[in-house]
Amino acid sequence: MKVTPAADIREVLIIEPRVFGDERGFFFESFNQKIFQQATGLEVAFVQDNHSRSGRGVLRGLHYQIRQPQGKLVRVVSGAVFDVAVDIRRSSPFFGQWVGTELTESNHRQLWIPSGFAHGFLVLSDSADFLYKTTDYYAAEFERCIAWNDPEIDIRWPIETPPTLSSKDKAGVPLKQAEVFV
Repeated sequence: MKVTPAADIREVLIIEPRVFGDERGFFFESFNQKIFQQATGLEVAFVQDNHSRSGRGVLRGLHYQIRQPQGKLVRVVSGAVFDVAVDIRRSSPFFGQWVGTELTESNHRQLWIPSGFAHGFLVLSDSADFLYKTTDYYAAEFERCIAWNDPEIDIRWPIETPPTLSSKDKAGVPLKQAEVFV
């Protein structure tokens, strides 16, 4: 497993598993607790697995839970997305900064997003199946959403037309109005 810090925000990690392929196809361990801990130095326990499918141009995010914050290990098993993590820890020197990477079915990359970050992704392919593990349970009452297009954060989404958003994501607030972590 190859682990690379994502740009300047070193807590966000790009994880590339060892993929074994031949004429039949490929095999890789998508998660192994012992190897993950050795490679990242992180001791995490995942409690929930989630799977979403979305069409081209769908943008989900920027989501987080202000209580019961979730660390997330995310990946794409079909299609391609541009995945983003935004540091929303006010005490962090990287507060309000973002990192993004393309996750695809063919690059097998995963992204580790620690708690204290807002998360979102944009579907680049006709459809995408997006899987993620979380370190705490979903709690709707603590879920918050920051506007995907907040000019203060200035995410450079690879998009030419307005994305397809849920009503929750349309109601996202600017970072300066958002409830954030200390």
